[in-house]
Parts: sequence; structure tokens; C-alpha cells
Amino acid sequence: MTIREARPEDLPVILQLIHDLAIYEKEPDAVRNTPECLERALFGANPSVFAHVAETGEGIQGFALWFLNYSTWEGVNGIHLEDLYVRPEGRGAGHGRALLQELARIAAERGYARVEWSVLNWNEPSIGFYRSLGAAPQDEWTTYRLTGAALAGFAGTATA
Repeated sequence: MTIREARPEDLPVILQLIHDLAIYEKEPDAVRNTPECLERALFGANPSVFAHVAETGEGIQGFALWFLNYSTWEGVNGIHLEDLYVRPEGRGAGHGRALLQELARIAAERGYARVEWSVLNWNEPSIGFYRSLGAAPQDEWTTYRLTGAALAGFAGTATA
């Protein structure tokens, strides 16, 4: 297995894995991402996200898509892992662990304060996996999100 930075030629596989993750997370129709959007975000003039893939002789088995966040208390960046997904047939072979370990290595090498992510409350296999790595839930925090009509309305851009 090799863990490496994603390349433009990986875009179709990464987008398929994003769709597979949406199915796993019981949101099969939620993905609106396109090859063009993903290419712009990962490889455009000002990349806003980064990705690593786990690859074997049989192709890409999984990916981690992440971006930088910033801790005002620590005064340094951190990594927010947006998506981590390994194909079902590749699970248990260490791909997810290796992807997370690469992000931890990047964070430590660059002096970042943390690597963090969200997991659905019902996803017990992933929760158990993350706990086995030494990750701790941030139970005292609740994530809030503005999206869709609420976002447009609050921004003052809603159309009648």
C-alpha cells in the first residue's frame, strides 16, 4: 500500500468514492459535486482542500479529503478531515489508519495543533476505530450549520 497526495488523474475515482461515502452515510442523492468543482478545489490556482489516497496494485482503495482550520487559542493551524472513506473490500487492511497517520504526520511536521473530524452518531464501526487510535470525542460541542434557504435568507439573498 502507498499513501500519496491525490493527482488530477485520480479525480474520477475520488468522486466515485465520495458518492460511495454518501450511500454509506444514507444520503445517496446528496452529492452535488462535479469533476470540475473537485478539480478547482483540489488543483486550481488557489486550492482550498487537499486529498491523499491509499493505493495498492489493485488501484485506489480509499481517500482522505481535508482542509486547514485555525485555532485562535493555540495560534496555529490544524487539519479538518472532511471525508475519510475506504472501499468495503479494502477495510481491515490498514488503509484508513495509514491515511489518518499521514495527516497526523503532516500536522506534527508543520506544527499544527490538531487533526479533527466529525462522525455520525450511529456509525459505531468508525467510532470504535477512531477510539482505538486514541482520538477522543468532543461531546461538549454541537455542530451548527446554515444551508439552503436558511443560508440564503440570513444572507439576505433569498428570492421570492
